[in-house]
Amino acid sequence: MSEASVLDGGRRAGAQAVVGRLSVLDRFLPAWILLAMAAGLGLGRLVPGSARVLDSVQVSSGTSLPIFLGLLVMMYPVLAKVRYGRLQTVTRDRRLLVASLVMNWVVGPAVMFSLAWLLLPDEPAYRTGLVIVGLARCIAMVLVWNELSCGDREAAAVLVALNSLFQIAAFSLLAYFYLGLLPHWLGLPGAGLHLSFARIAETVAIFLGVPLVAGALTRLVGERARGREWYESRLLPRLGPFALYGLLYTIVVLFALQGRTITSRPGDVARIALPLVAYFGLMWFGSFALGRALRLGYPRTATLAFTAAGNNFELAIAVAIGVFGVTSGEALAGVVGPLIEVPVLVSLVYVSLAASRRLFRPVGTVAAVEQP
Repeated sequence: MSEASVLDGGRRAGAQAVVGRLSVLDRFLPAWILLAMAAGLGLGRLVPGSARVLDSVQVSSGTSLPIFLGLLVMMYPVLAKVRYGRLQTVTRDRRLLVASLVMNWVVGPAVMFSLAWLLLPDEPAYRTGLVIVGLARCIAMVLVWNELSCGDREAAAVLVALNSLFQIAAFSLLAYFYLGLLPHWLGLPGAGLHLSFARIAETVAIFLGVPLVAGALTRLVGERARGREWYESRLLPRLGPFALYGLLYTIVVLFALQGRTITSRPGDVARIALPLVAYFGLMWFGSFALGRALRLGYPRTATLAFTAAGNNFELAIAVAIGVFGVTSGEALAGVVGPLIEVPVLVSLVYVSLAASRRLFRPVGTVAAVEQP
């Protein structure tokens, strides 16, 4: 039996062992997310100046400090759980790496471009905003969706790092292709977009680099000081719940920042939401089917599906606001992206777990977020 099979079997057994002792947070996660969304909308709509205050403190130009803190708290426990010494087993899996690159950087942008033009032919600003969302591949929240679905966390760390490198190198080129060159070839109106590699690298460094370094150092120092058994049996269970606390906090902040805009333009939000829902569904189910066809096993199939379906809303929003302005239709489309992504991908976590029982050997429940 291979090392990967042993590890996957151990993770499944660990997840099944906690079914009977789910925390209240785990058991009612969808309800907490809905409450967080409602709380954010209420804060943004009913408390005058709340959005302005939340957005006034920034890590860098266009990067909100409250959102950064939420994502840091959300990502840090997950990255602290990664066994970095096992990353080599993932990098040797060429089927997974190639499948991820193709789904993220070939299929994903093409699918979003097609849906945006098909469903929003008369809304050039919203269409452009959605194309930007499709070009920004996920490097943050995907770690939580992967953990909740009992995916392979080492594989997720590698694929997120790979997406980050390609994001720095390819985002500007793909933006030029999908917003300028391809529409011109097809006889469609295009939109100019000029981005600096430095700005994209800065965003990636802030939202992935900081929590990644913090997580890796925590494991290194913790294991050297107290040993792996103490680190994984004592420290990680205490850190685990903070991933979901950070997720809920981030949702509240996101909805508070855009609560007034969302509630004052429900028709526009609904039109933007339609291609997004279609996009998330097509990308997730297509990637899941591909992973199963490649016989990657459930953990890596789930990881492939969530890394392909998720998007880097931090970068998409920052680009849309920086280029087109905070009140632009492009910015609204960028903001609606994560507001639709959160409930849809939470739903797909449960679809993933149900599929694991029917198509693979059982892998457990959402409580796996607590497992080291």
